[in-house]
Amino acid sequence: MKKQINQKVWKRILAVILAACMLSGCGLTELFQKDNDSELFFTEEEEEKEEGAEEIAGDSSARTEIVRPTILNMMDETEIGMAAPAAAPYQIASDLINVENLWQFYMEDDLKAKLAQNGFAVLGSAGSEFYMTYEENRYSLIPNFVTVDSLMHTYHLYFSYLMKHIEREDLADDLAGLSVKMAQNSAAQYEVLKGSEWEDAAARNVAFFSVGARLLGAETPAYDYAENMILAELENINGAVGITISAVTGEEEDYTQYIPRGYYEEEEELQNYFKAMMWYGRIHFKQEKEELDKSALLITMALTEDAESYALWEGIYAVTSFFAGASDDAGVCEYGPLVREAYGENVSPEDLVDNAEAFREFRTLTEKLDPPQINSIPIANGESNVIKGFRFMGQRFTVDATIMQNLIYQNVSEDASGNRRMLPDVLDVPAALGSEKALEILEKQGDTAYGGYSENMEKLRNGLSGENKALWNASLYAGWLNTLRPLLQEKGAGYPVFMQNDEWTKKNLECFAGSFTELKHDTVLYTKQVMAEMGGGMEEEPDDRGYVEPEPLVYARFNALASQTAEGLEKYGMLKDSDKENLFKLAEMAEKLLVISEKELQNETLTEEEYEFIRCYGGNLEHFWTEAVKNDAGIEGAQELPAAVVTDIATDPNGSVLEIATGNPSRIYVVVQVDGSVKLAAGSVYTFYQFPWDMNDRLTDSKWRYMMGYQADENGNWRDFGAELPVKQPEWTQSYRY
Repeated sequence: MKKQINQKVWKRILAVILAACMLSGCGLTELFQKDNDSELFFTEEEEEKEEGAEEIAGDSSARTEIVRPTILNMMDETEIGMAAPAAAPYQIASDLINVENLWQFYMEDDLKAKLAQNGFAVLGSAGSEFYMTYEENRYSLIPNFVTVDSLMHTYHLYFSYLMKHIEREDLADDLAGLSVKMAQNSAAQYEVLKGSEWEDAAARNVAFFSVGARLLGAETPAYDYAENMILAELENINGAVGITISAVTGEEEDYTQYIPRGYYEEEEELQNYFKAMMWYGRIHFKQEKEELDKSALLITMALTEDAESYALWEGIYAVTSFFAGASDDAGVCEYGPLVREAYGENVSPEDLVDNAEAFREFRTLTEKLDPPQINSIPIANGESNVIKGFRFMGQRFTVDATIMQNLIYQNVSEDASGNRRMLPDVLDVPAALGSEKALEILEKQGDTAYGGYSENMEKLRNGLSGENKALWNASLYAGWLNTLRPLLQEKGAGYPVFMQNDEWTKKNLECFAGSFTELKHDTVLYTKQVMAEMGGGMEEEPDDRGYVEPEPLVYARFNALASQTAEGLEKYGMLKDSDKENLFKLAEMAEKLLVISEKELQNETLTEEEYEFIRCYGGNLEHFWTEAVKNDAGIEGAQELPAAVVTDIATDPNGSVLEIATGNPSRIYVVVQVDGSVKLAAGSVYTFYQFPWDMNDRLTDSKWRYMMGYQADENGNWRDFGAELPVKQPEWTQSYRY
């Protein structure tokens, strides 16, 4: 572990810091608020707040200046000059006789019928990674169908790769250093406050930061007045003991949340970082409890009065906010100014003793702070699910979590049979973002039968119907979700015939759900609850010119997302030249797909260079996959890791969680028109799952892959041992599958 503050931290303080996170007290949560009647509404305000950075941490002369940020700037239809779609219509014969390359495929009659009816079909496995189908197509001279799924999966691969390396190489050590410093600062406060009414709060904080430090493998003294609390919490965390009372706060905590998931299970250092960051993100110092409000005040003082500690905290928070967004809870950004308002400037621990009037003023001020929008703690029946309080490194506000929060008990009441909606459905998110098909499926499933569900959904849909740039430009997380939104628009006249039906709309919902799964998987820690030789060998080579799924706005937004991932991390000093080059290659790929899809929608013939790009698409994807899985020595991973991932996104405190997952990619066949000829093209798409699961057994990727029938051998290669998966895909995904 680093013994002193890393100089890169100071460089980071001079880097881009999200205004919405730092300068407005993590303020994007204000986009969702509750009025006096507890009715959800959405504000249209898009201006960034300009509160001074010096308000956050006391004397600004002791701190490095915060530079205003450049946040994401996602493109919309007007910025890319989209013309109305005008793809030439074409007919699909009922027996597919007019599909010129049908001879390249073996097909049963039922599959032919589905292709003739819908213009596409999803079936079988496309291998363990998305690029495989495209490379097989190139060898077999089968036209490629380039999917949004394959591009979004590639971004997931690189997003998680970058996060993992930044956490391992920078943030883990910085968090350990911060934990040690804060334990020392809290211990110094304890020595001053011992024997006063503030003694217990100071001891609580020593335990709080010592737990974080020890989880990260850092050495801290055995503070006799805090050791019992420390040991009890470490036992609860490492044992993932379920919902029980926290020794630090005296409140219930869900310790199953500390099971390392996502890529964090891969190595011990990442497991330790996961547990410590989860600890700092979840432990809640309730405002209504006077003792816990004292602890929050002392933590704020201990952090803001020490430039080194504050620099470490700010560096970690800024980078993680760039990835995942602003904290949903009040923290030092909000509490710092209140301490000075109640006690004056340059307050010291001695000033707290026998100053009940100032503390009452502080309590009055903290009671007026906005509550969080998302509940992540166990609450009793009838208790408010938005409980005010302080978190040291609070988990992040996301649009999707707010949507789900407003569509589960107790924001919605029982149905006619007395059932409670304790877990959401992934389709809640696209439905709230405007998808009529998602809402129709939810209605058929019975979700709209819960009291207040339809009313809350309508408010969400109205609030989210506008193009609010502040909301969608707040972080890479928000930008990723915004990139997927055009998939929810139903496609009508002017689009290819295979897109003009309900089945394609549902296929797009599965793409949304699959990429959303990867997004939640990659940010599970932070959010509050990814060239071979040309084949040959035929006497007469078929025309293998392929087709791009025409979603120009998706590609425009993806181009911006990939570019700004590179630009933002470079400004933080956390991007290698090779990774910068790869991110811009991803952006360039998206730009080419944008140009091609616009041409397709305007019935323009592609250039030979563009057809060659489609033909070689699999090789481009394989490059990024290889970069993301190579080991620390720079050697390519021999194993082809499955694209299958799993993550939990919501908890029912009665004992279950909602798991969402992707399996191995599926193959998609699409009847397309290329240069006047009707042909069959093939690509790869997501395979999405959603199911409730025991909260004490929150699934990891390795458990999920084992459930799928895969097991890693001694060399780390995944082998299929043929097990039958015990869960099924959602029923709504089956009508377009064969």
